[in-house]
Amino acid sequence: MEELMYKSTRNSELRITASKAVLQGLSEDGGLFLPTYIPKLDVSLKELAAMDYRGVAYEVMKLFLTDYTEEELKHCIASAYDEKFDTEGIVELVYADGAYYLELFHGKTIAFKDMALSILPHLMITAAKKNDIEDDIVILTATSGDTGKAALAGFDSVPGTKIIVFYPKGGVSFIQERQMVTQAGANTCVIGIKGNFDDAQTGVKKLFADKALKEELATRGYRFSSANSINIGRLVPQIVYYVYSYVKLLAEGKISEGEKLNFTVPTGNFGNILAAYIAKEMGLPVNKLICASNENKVLYDFFETGVYDRNRDFKLTNSPSMDILISSNLERLIYLIAGEDDAKNKDLMRKLVNEGKYEITPDMKSKLADFIGGCATEQETLSQIRKLHEDTGYVIDTHTAVASYVYDAYKKNTGDDTKTVIASTASPYKFTPNVMTAIDKVEANEDPFALVDRLSKLSGVKVPVAVEEIRTAPIKHDKVVEVSDMKQSVLDFLK
Repeated sequence: MEELMYKSTRNSELRITASKAVLQGLSEDGGLFLPTYIPKLDVSLKELAAMDYRGVAYEVMKLFLTDYTEEELKHCIASAYDEKFDTEGIVELVYADGAYYLELFHGKTIAFKDMALSILPHLMITAAKKNDIEDDIVILTATSGDTGKAALAGFDSVPGTKIIVFYPKGGVSFIQERQMVTQAGANTCVIGIKGNFDDAQTGVKKLFADKALKEELATRGYRFSSANSINIGRLVPQIVYYVYSYVKLLAEGKISEGEKLNFTVPTGNFGNILAAYIAKEMGLPVNKLICASNENKVLYDFFETGVYDRNRDFKLTNSPSMDILISSNLERLIYLIAGEDDAKNKDLMRKLVNEGKYEITPDMKSKLADFIGGCATEQETLSQIRKLHEDTGYVIDTHTAVASYVYDAYKKNTGDDTKTVIASTASPYKFTPNVMTAIDKVEANEDPFALVDRLSKLSGVKVPVAVEEIRTAPIKHDKVVEVSDMKQSVLDFLK
């Protein structure tokens, strides 16, 4: 087997090492990095079932991060998945109302982004040393709510790094914003923008593509990298928890070896469900990948029609981390189903920029048979939270509720009784007002932290440390800028 390297979705001839791909984040041609081939699991599912989360993480990640030594990779894994997580298993599987909920929110910032952003700083610093990089690494990130805080927490006070996070002012939950704007650490910067997440993400991509800015920063000893899911160092750790959830169910006797599972994933930027797709391509027995959208259902429409069309009204919903019309990671899937044709992929991405939409060929669409799309309205999302709580006592957040509703609808429509894992991407405490609206009464202008305490009483679940610590934390970041001023705000911080 040839050595696994990384290439760009817009230049198949490019070849760089895993550590360089982690450092760069985004290819200079604007494309995203993918491995030259998707490796197969080289340890049996039965053997994996005997391992803890860290053991499974190593067996999966070693296949992708091929220029990291065993010692380096195991050190990164041990440093990431430690007491920062409030459960020894790192993730938990909870059975409720016919499905297994994969709780990915037991990390420091109570969202699934912790699963990758706890390890990314360690992968990046190791990569810098391997490649003799002496410049400070400037992490530039756009967030729809959860990535920002998880990245800030991961890179806080890490030597040789600075991190700048842009978020849509008014487009994230109270808890999400408070988590970010109270972030300590001299190397951290949080900036609100007057726009939505797509504006922030597009702005960040433009900064990466700005050659003059890159040269100016290089003279000051800085280089950009990304903590968004466009970075392969984010995507690879996400593959791990799909493999782990399967072998955990296998170890507990809930499934037999080789039995297929469905995965249902609440989806915005497409990285999380893409990780599940890659796990399937590695040999994990998977039946269907159910892609759940909120009212910004650009992905649902894509899977139905083969047309990706962002020309529509942007809706602010009660699942804000999914309020996205440009799903960046979909480009990786488009490249793969186009037969790794970089020219075809570039043409489609050009149409997305210039016309706001593109249509894939019938042959490409036939390669999407693994995926099923579904969507939930605002009211359906809240009704699902209420129903699950009333029927089982289990409380989920709004994003998980979108996935839960879509799965129930899928099962009803198809009769598919394949055992299913639902990715539970955030603690209900991150979206307390909406969760409480679903299961109890909320008074107008009721204090968000009073709602937190009421949710704790109703659910019997202790308020997470991540929420307790921001009750009285001082605001450290209050800057809000126009999208056109993002570049200048980066320069101001680095000065």
